[in-house]
Amino acid sequence: MASSRAVTPRTLAEAEKFADLRFTPAERRTAATSYRRFLDGFRKARDAALENGEAPGGGFDPRLPDMTFETEQRPLVRSRGRLPRLPDDDIDIAFAPVTVLSRWIESRRLSSERLTRIYIERLKRHDTKLHCVITLMERQALAAARRADRETADGYYRGPLHGIPWGAKDLLDTKGVRTTWGAVPYKDRVARRDATVVERLHQAGAVLVAKLSLGALANGDVWFGAKTRSPWDRRRGSSGSSAGSAAAVAAGLVGFALGTETMGSIVSPSTRCGVTGLRPTFGRVPRTGAMALAWTMDKIGPMTRAVEDTALVLDALNGADGEDNCAIDMPFNFDATRRLRRLRVGYVAPDFRGRDTASTDRQALDELRKSGVDAAPIRLPAVSQRTLRPIVAVETAAAFDELTRSDRDDLMVRQSANAWPNLFRTARMVPAVGYVQATRLRGRLMRDLDRGLDGFDAVLTPGRWNDFVALTNYTGHPTLTLRVAVVDGKPHSVTLVGRLYGEETLIRLGMALERRFDAAGVRPPID
Repeated sequence: MASSRAVTPRTLAEAEKFADLRFTPAERRTAATSYRRFLDGFRKARDAALENGEAPGGGFDPRLPDMTFETEQRPLVRSRGRLPRLPDDDIDIAFAPVTVLSRWIESRRLSSERLTRIYIERLKRHDTKLHCVITLMERQALAAARRADRETADGYYRGPLHGIPWGAKDLLDTKGVRTTWGAVPYKDRVARRDATVVERLHQAGAVLVAKLSLGALANGDVWFGAKTRSPWDRRRGSSGSSAGSAAAVAAGLVGFALGTETMGSIVSPSTRCGVTGLRPTFGRVPRTGAMALAWTMDKIGPMTRAVEDTALVLDALNGADGEDNCAIDMPFNFDATRRLRRLRVGYVAPDFRGRDTASTDRQALDELRKSGVDAAPIRLPAVSQRTLRPIVAVETAAAFDELTRSDRDDLMVRQSANAWPNLFRTARMVPAVGYVQATRLRGRLMRDLDRGLDGFDAVLTPGRWNDFVALTNYTGHPTLTLRVAVVDGKPHSVTLVGRLYGEETLIRLGMALERRFDAAGVRPPID
């Protein structure tokens, strides 16, 4: 290791280029002496051996000082309707939404064990094509399913997720079962406890059947075993980083799955695979036991085949756990029977014009109006993502500092310019002042966006990835992505962006679109 005395005025003269500065020779001599003291401090911090899950003090709160929110928690109200007959074909059962599966289990028309065996068989059969499973938990899942059935028989029904098999993105810790983060350096990693969300779903009676693939360290759809494929077109990846979660839900291999998003990792694979993905408000769902990528941006949310299913899952995940210093207790009052009247949805007019706009995007706007929603053009802050990029870059590099310093990043499968090893190295050159300035611009964006959304309940955006959805990752706003059509064998989606803690409104709007388009039941050509 080089001595701190290696930092000379000449060193600083070159380093100034990273910060777009120019010091005088006298200033460099003085700064070189002071900087050597910083280096000593950096080394002492490194010797402290911080683990990935140890978050910075303070955290991030998307709420502005003058904001007020509802505080009363009320019972969840599910949609009403006649329960369909249990199909004879296992494939038809596998593709049923959680809203229906749960009622079959509650009424004891379907056992959790039978449903779990259906999904295990499908996971084994289709994973050879999709590469979406890292660890199949067959033994544990069957034991949990039998327990759920015994409880149902004894009159102890835990709620709408009781006995429902689900899949976890493999960055959520599971006690005694490896959690690999999709990356070679961690492929044998075994956690000592369950992540909070895994624990909460256990308490809800859900049956964890598989650890699903993610792009290595939550980037893309390439993991240490393969590239996860879309069940709609296996020539294409399923997008990332919640690659396996999206593919498994779309292919009817699990009842639902959990994904995570820092910068598009729920929205993008949901769009590619045609599933419903809910990215909750930052801080609504605790991340204890989840791999940290960017502490002030990571979010955990459900990925499902039907919109209302996301409400059932979010209801089980919601609330602070006393460990995640960014998690906030906020009520989630979902009522599927509420009407949509008096809701106002905004849209950015240029996004719905021109040849690049799919006809389904414009149709979604028309269908919302037909549902009784007032839709009006909206002006949103014009902020360049580039000014905010240091936030993600620096936080991710800090989360994997040891990986870079140990050179174990050379074990990663992807080594391109856009892959983590290079991005982590590059981020180390971002000046600390540049990072803080980016967080200040983030604060300005939060205030400007709050003013821009005044009077609106949500914003409709086109299915393609867009700047507004990306920017709301920095502000912490929730999104709901849902399929509205299948065109030429490919799913087409739109994304709704909500007010902070406005997931209930997003889901009701999504349910209205889902009913009017009637595309949720179309299956990919995999069976």
